[in-house]
Amino acid sequence: MTTAQEPAAADLAAVPMSEELFTTTGDGLRLCYQTFGDPSGQPLLLVMGLGGPMTWWPEELCRRFAVEGYFVVRYDNRDTGRSDRFTQGHRVRRRDLVRAFLGSRSSAPYSLSDLARDGLAVLDAVGVERAHVCGVSMGGMIVQTMAIEHPERVLSLTSVMSSTGHRLTGWQDPRLLPHLLGRAGRTREEYVERSARFSGRIGSPRYRDPVERARERAGDTWDRGISLSGVMRQMLAILTQPDRREALARVTAPTTVLHGLDDRMVHHTGGRATARAIPGSHLMLVPGMGHDLPSGLWPTYVEAVNRSAHRAAARG
Repeated sequence: MTTAQEPAAADLAAVPMSEELFTTTGDGLRLCYQTFGDPSGQPLLLVMGLGGPMTWWPEELCRRFAVEGYFVVRYDNRDTGRSDRFTQGHRVRRRDLVRAFLGSRSSAPYSLSDLARDGLAVLDAVGVERAHVCGVSMGGMIVQTMAIEHPERVLSLTSVMSSTGHRLTGWQDPRLLPHLLGRAGRTREEYVERSARFSGRIGSPRYRDPVERARERAGDTWDRGISLSGVMRQMLAILTQPDRREALARVTAPTTVLHGLDDRMVHHTGGRATARAIPGSHLMLVPGMGHDLPSGLWPTYVEAVNRSAHRAAARG
């Protein structure tokens, strides 16, 4: 597999990084975002997954994208980090999630379409009309939705460790469900330890980062703001998502699908199904990759985005 070259430390350090900024969505929610690189570069929107703040896109990985010539934008989804909590609509309870998981008809406070429009609001805030979009897990579902519903805003698409919404692909190891439905932890210390253990269960077995890095990330996540009710609302948006296979067949943006063969959170059949659904997409399957962004795979993530972006540039 071809991967991007290692950037020089001096080049990474020279990448400009904005302070954290805020914009407002159409329904009045404030979203927190941050940029890396030269605004004249190719716009790249990074979209995180379930319960993950934008800092789950590691700063060095964002700088690597910027060194490749991208103007990188990362943000906290609604109900995550420093973005606003969604307080409208009914309260989501654990039994709602279980029913939706079992296939019962359920309504969600908001949908993946709403989350996709949030991402576009962030692009509007930085003055970007069209962008390369890359999302992981739930973020992959969000960027797929962008490409389906707002194709004029998407230059290229990179879907990582995600799926199409079809229930017979991309399934989750059922042994993970109790943790997802459990409490985050009453204290910072308790949250950090639980989160680090869970990261070990779903992480990439061939590309393990030190456990201390998982603890640091968890501590930062706690400090940015934890909302169990927000995670449950995001989960219900995932569980009630439509099957996008038919709609994905109409996507024309150059697409790369990246998935690990050791992903316990979203089985690699989800990535295979996504690649089959999108005409002309390129599928990258990585042995030993789980459901995380370990430093050993950063060059691979950069290469995946480059594959999509270079094909878009070739179109003119």
